[in-house]
Amino acid sequence: MNESHDNKSIAILFMIASAFAFTTMQVFIKLATDIPVFEKVFFRNIIGLLFTLILIYRQRLPIFGKKENRKLLILRGSLGALGVVVYFYSVTFLPLADAAIINKTSPVFVTLFAWWFLKEKLPRIQIPALILAFIGVLLVIKPQFSAEALPALAGLAGAMFAGGAYTVLRVLKGKEHPTTIVFFFCLFSSALMLPMMLVNFVMPNAIEWFYLISIGTLALIGQYSITFAYRFAPAAEVSIFNYTSVIFAVLLGYLIWQEIPDTLSIFGGIIIVGVALFVWLYGRSQSKLNETF
Repeated sequence: MNESHDNKSIAILFMIASAFAFTTMQVFIKLATDIPVFEKVFFRNIIGLLFTLILIYRQRLPIFGKKENRKLLILRGSLGALGVVVYFYSVTFLPLADAAIINKTSPVFVTLFAWWFLKEKLPRIQIPALILAFIGVLLVIKPQFSAEALPALAGLAGAMFAGGAYTVLRVLKGKEHPTTIVFFFCLFSSALMLPMMLVNFVMPNAIEWFYLISIGTLALIGQYSITFAYRFAPAAEVSIFNYTSVIFAVLLGYLIWQEIPDTLSIFGGIIIVGVALFVWLYGRSQSKLNETF
């Protein structure tokens, strides 16, 4: 009992650490204002590529995965790369809190894509939850026919692409080693970004080099922290703590840029986080009920 409690506490700490790492990564994305998006995305992936290459070599894992899984790996890489590009664009131009809130809608798209493409059952509770989450997104985005809405729409597109990538990961679960999947994604994204980066390459100064290296390092820390969190406890038990990134984004946005979310964004964020909390609590109660029987 104590061991289970300790493992859950460790998992929660790892999940919060992951949320903080990814939010801090967003800070460096915004600070590197003079660096093009493709260049930032390239450095976000190249550091992960080098690190996972070492793990691939040590564990003697297949670099390109199994032949029968290549199409899925390429699809995951394509969706992930597109998602990161538009996500970085939205973070660059949106208030930190708004970007974090919109990004947290990716589970909504995972649910929809899993229902649509994988034919997974959609629990009744999910339908009103999805509608409420969509209303929350509209409050944050504040749709309008102007260029000012582009970063918010890009953020929503990033969440959608991420949802698609996570759905593909569900299919790959148990078929490929996680390190192989991460390595393939980093390799595919780096190769995709390289020519686009070179077209409009900006030589970073000393502080910008620090920003770019920090983006890649924090992305790696965030990814592995969330991986360790799920090793110590089931996702259903600790996933909600990933939403602490919204709190971190509000605090860091205010401390660094004096950003204060407007009323609609606050209400939208409360709805999205509230829906996530309700679905999480409902899922836990159902699991305990099933265990009873």
